[in-house]
Amino acid sequence: MRAFEILTRAAFGLASVVLMLLACGLIVYAVGGVWGSFGTPDRDVGTALLEAVGYTVIAIAVFDVGKYLLEEEAIRGREMRNAGEARRSLTKFISTIVIAVLLEAIVTVFEAGKEDATRMLYPTLLLLVGVLLFVGLGVYQRLSVSAEAEAEDPPEEEELEREADGKVAGATDPGRRASKAELRR
Repeated sequence: MRAFEILTRAAFGLASVVLMLLACGLIVYAVGGVWGSFGTPDRDVGTALLEAVGYTVIAIAVFDVGKYLLEEEAIRGREMRNAGEARRSLTKFISTIVIAVLLEAIVTVFEAGKEDATRMLYPTLLLLVGVLLFVGLGVYQRLSVSAEAEAEDPPEEEELEREADGKVAGATDPGRRASKAELRR
């Protein structure tokens, strides 16, 4: 089992490095396209810049996926210490994807608006998907935070009973108030 875990971590590590290198390649390609548009008189620099923004946004998303795989799968090996840590990690990852989708939608709106207004359906749907992802992330955050709070805090009735009875393990001074950590025991 240990050999399989090492092999899995190595595979995730290799995949994350490849993704990061591909992301860097996309950025180099975008810069090369902009640089080449300055030397070519027939090429529109504005279009090259919009394409470069699109490539850069995709590169950021790909790089973040590679970083996520490296941090969460290769280095840590899927061990989330608690629900809050898992929520924060997933939120960071999904936030990057939402930003990439929304930026790509905005770039596509500008490209379609410059060329042909009838091509606005795709960018509009992309914006809608980005907003739905954002709303879904908000709902996930709300539900997971409330679930974490319920799991960590004992019901108020139990807490009041323990406090009133003074039956907290480790409390030597009967006049001393128990801490939250002691009440959870």
